[in-house]
Amino acid sequence: PPLLARIDGPPPVLLAIGAREVLRMPQIAVVGSRRATPAAREIAHGLAGELVAAGLTVTSGLAAGVDRAAHEGALAGGGLTLAVFGCGVDVIYPRNHGGLAARIREQGLLVSEFPLGAPPLAGHFPRRNRIISGLALGTVVVEAALTSGSLVTARHALDQGREVFAVPGMVRNPLARGCHALLRDGATLIEQGADILNALPGF
Repeated sequence: PPLLARIDGPPPVLLAIGAREVLRMPQIAVVGSRRATPAAREIAHGLAGELVAAGLTVTSGLAAGVDRAAHEGALAGGGLTLAVFGCGVDVIYPRNHGGLAARIREQGLLVSEFPLGAPPLAGHFPRRNRIISGLALGTVVVEAALTSGSLVTARHALDQGREVFAVPGMVRNPLARGCHALLRDGATLIEQGADILNALPGF
């Protein structure tokens, strides 16, 4: 994909299951905490629905929490969604996301740079995150602790010259501190899908 080809160290090959043309469609990454609060899951679901209604594909990592809510919001909105794996594209992780992966395969794409059968090793996920951001015009962080892997995705997005958006949260919520750190560092504050669309040329 053209955007992914521009990053430092792009994957030499992607293995994909589903509609490969999704790779060349304009995408927004939506990521966040695996242990997301109900409010964060609701926000991610709603944002994804608004983004696909505007013609964007929602990209995420098939993880629990915000990732799952974003994928489900895109599917519920009748749009396309792309899941980037930190394991082989034939290995479902988490295991209980098999049904979601099957729906994405029918209404989007599953992709991985890892060989078939590769297990979900911890070191795979930071590498996976550069692909999530590298495929997208921008990355939205809905909720994240200061140690969240979502901040790794956001840093990749910055290094790749892409937009970074963050949803503010309650000051005393530890899962909001990552987003607040991004906002202090210059990320764009968003409350709704229109805030993202207004920052993207052509949308």
